Amino acid sequence: MEKLTTASGIPYVNHEDTQSAGARGPLLLQDFILHEKLAHFNRERIPERIVHAKGSAAYGTFTVTSDITSYSKAKLFGEIGKQTRVLLRFSTVGGEKGSADTERDPRGFAVKFYTEDGNWDLVGNNTPVFFIKDPKKFPDFIHTQKRDPFTNCKSATMVWDFFSLNPESLHQVLFLMSDRGTPYGFRYMHGFGSHTYTLINKENEIVYVKFHFKSVQGIRNFTSAEAKLMRGEDPDFAQRDLLNAIEDGNFPKWTLKIQVMTPEQAAAYSFNPFDLTTVWSQNEYPLIEVGELELNQNPDNYFSEVEQAAFAPSRIVDGIGHSPDKMLQGRILAYPDAQRYRLGVNFEQLPVNRCPFIVNNYQRDGLMRVDDNGKRSPNYFPNSFDNIKPDAAYARPAEQVHQPVADWFDRNAEGENDHYTQPGIFYRNVLSQEDKSRLVSNIAESMRQIEGPLKEEIINRQLCHFFRAEFSLGMAVMNELGIDPGDMTRHMPSKK
Repeated sequence: MEKLTTASGIPYVNHEDTQSAGARGPLLLQDFILHEKLAHFNRERIPERIVHAKGSAAYGTFTVTSDITSYSKAKLFGEIGKQTRVLLRFSTVGGEKGSADTERDPRGFAVKFYTEDGNWDLVGNNTPVFFIKDPKKFPDFIHTQKRDPFTNCKSATMVWDFFSLNPESLHQVLFLMSDRGTPYGFRYMHGFGSHTYTLINKENEIVYVKFHFKSVQGIRNFTSAEAKLMRGEDPDFAQRDLLNAIEDGNFPKWTLKIQVMTPEQAAAYSFNPFDLTTVWSQNEYPLIEVGELELNQNPDNYFSEVEQAAFAPSRIVDGIGHSPDKMLQGRILAYPDAQRYRLGVNFEQLPVNRCPFIVNNYQRDGLMRVDDNGKRSPNYFPNSFDNIKPDAAYARPAEQVHQPVADWFDRNAEGENDHYTQPGIFYRNVLSQEDKSRLVSNIAESMRQIEGPLKEEIINRQLCHFFRAEFSLGMAVMNELGIDPGDMTRHMPSKK
């Protein structure tokens, strides 16, 4: 038998009955067990994530299957057969923690690799693109996906007003409104690093890279009607599906593949290769296999290992770097800042976030310090008392990495604002006829919910974007909405 104790280890007996002045008298202030139980209960909830609040996660293993050491000196890619422990968290983007995980929404796909050179976080989605390409727009965009400050309800008017005023969102809008916006749980969808990153080899030569996780299970989506039904039947469908599959030994897998582009190719590419609203052509930059990711262990405690899991694209390891991708640059700041707010400055000491290998630094103190705080060792550098030294082998060639394309840091010229070519290609060449029909139906169903005196203006503005991407798409949506083509004459786009 194990003794029941307080948080400070004091054994006690009366866990359910509070001390009182007589059997029917008032309670006594001295019953500190009651205080401890109620005070802890009042503090059980931490701030939920601003975005990606509803999520599920599992542990697994990444195994290298192909040699990419010519591109990267990262130790986790060091040899074929090498294995690295990982944590993969899936999530919806706009919903609260208690929302349904089958909502029409992008899905977060965040992987933490526990490597011997520190933790590498690859934070992406189940789509290769995003709604915006500049981080200054991110708070505004997320506000439209949350609740209206007046009604406290979700608002299609806010959503489509923002989309129609930001044509760069069109590529992701088409992904979202297709069946890809309602995946069948988390096992049957691809994952993407989405951003452009850098790989650095032992000669400090660099290439730019896109990361793709291809579902070995294949792709399976809900239709809009099926997703709505599941939101009522089981709002935790995706969570339950993932957990049960792993418990049953049916371990889901993804094949990691990369696209690579040299700095010279990046400078000459027809699109800005660092623009998160665009993709790289796989015909020009084919996928290269790297390894296989398998999820094979469920967390034992959701709060400890999923709710407290913290991801940030600023966490990169030797052999992997960032790029001039503006959204990536913004997230380098925003993500760890959000985790410090949500979990405290020492969030990386929590077991799920802790690097399992050596950690040496001069960070001390702070809320919820859970290790020995460095004991007697110095908390400054340089000093004469310890043997911690920077290792020159890990120097990052930052200047050399981006020098060939330094002008990209400022690049957002009007000539690059082509928000229509790639969405048009997606509609014409990627979607089947059935997919197109459901996409149009989903768009119209959502746009019918636009309300207020600007309803017609917002709809017409968005229709113009559809027409510019693909004339037949614009016509199909217009017809589905029941709009007379004569009413659209003055809104028709000019010829490209």
